[in-house]
Amino acid sequence: MKANTTDKPTTRLSPMGPQAPPDQSRASKPLNAAVPTAVVYCEGNFGEIDGKTANGLVRHSQAYRILSVIDSTLAGRDSGQVLDTISNGIPIVADIEDAVAREATIPGTLIYGMAPSTGKLSPSDREVVLDAIALGMNIVSGLHEYLGDDPEISTAAQAAKVTIRDIRKPRPSKDMRLFDGSVAQVNAIRIAVLGTDCAIGKRTTATVLAKALNARGIKTVLVGTGQTGLMQGAKYGIAMDAVPPQFCCGELERVIVAASDDEDPDVILIEGQGALSHPAFCTSAFILRGSQPQGVILQHAPKRAHRCDFPTFPMPGAKSEVALIQAFADTRVVGVTINHEGMTDAQVGLAIETHSRDLGIPVTDALTRPEAHLADMVLAAFPQLRAAPLAAAG
Repeated sequence: MKANTTDKPTTRLSPMGPQAPPDQSRASKPLNAAVPTAVVYCEGNFGEIDGKTANGLVRHSQAYRILSVIDSTLAGRDSGQVLDTISNGIPIVADIEDAVAREATIPGTLIYGMAPSTGKLSPSDREVVLDAIALGMNIVSGLHEYLGDDPEISTAAQAAKVTIRDIRKPRPSKDMRLFDGSVAQVNAIRIAVLGTDCAIGKRTTATVLAKALNARGIKTVLVGTGQTGLMQGAKYGIAMDAVPPQFCCGELERVIVAASDDEDPDVILIEGQGALSHPAFCTSAFILRGSQPQGVILQHAPKRAHRCDFPTFPMPGAKSEVALIQAFADTRVVGVTINHEGMTDAQVGLAIETHSRDLGIPVTDALTRPEAHLADMVLAAFPQLRAAPLAAAG
């Protein structure tokens, strides 16, 4: 079930608001031939909430060079124009045959770029996956249904000598660890980027903020907690919603400690999932417990009327979510970021002003306002970070 978007204003900044930071046009920079090539499958959902994985991948991907997106309902259009009205050189094609025909060599991977609420593969999607395997393409999937465990698909992959990567498949339970409190020994400031709903732009804010802080010489590492971030190439992370609850806090603590030990960063950002107030998700609670963040940035969509995929559940306000987070965990919300879906630029400006006044904390939009505002939000809360660039230079 998709959220109803028919009542949005005509003038919008983006069809679905931020899902990931847009890269510059591919025409302006050479493509890295060493990065594996991929086609993203997103039939009937590109630019929609259930297509958030595809949306994120065409905007930002370190792990794969995205060649095209499959969605017959938008075939012939530029994917960047559909998402952000800025061409990115990644075309939308009608089917896998078209995706292959336009390339000199067969793309290396087919990525399943949808996140349906069922978490399962449809019969028509299954045929596309099997067709890709027959063409010699590897498969990457973020579904809760593990394609590598499917007898038909795994047999076909073995015969074609291709790989299946199930992003959401956790480590064996014998290798999982329980929370032990070692995250408290991490020297880096930990900031969780949470939200008032799912598919609201938490990964966007975290990625843009990491870029902005690193640009200032404040070494920052992003820990992913969802399938899209891991597909994009996050070095540290786990798919939180696929880990048994008993191990969620410990497994997140494990990757945060690893990021600290390996990188010695000044800041560790933790990507949020769902919302603490959302009855369908528990992941925000595990993120707060497992990461023990000193600060939280909250992502909010002022014009979203109801929870994604739950039309009978009205959206909470930012103020109530801030209060809930601060009551639930020993932390503080240091700023709010706006998801601008369904909003004009003037409405974004008013929302920033109103929320900042009502909450008494900085507010910005990670995509329509300067990235410096996002970095300043963190520096205002943690002024000791201002010395980090000087230390790095010395």
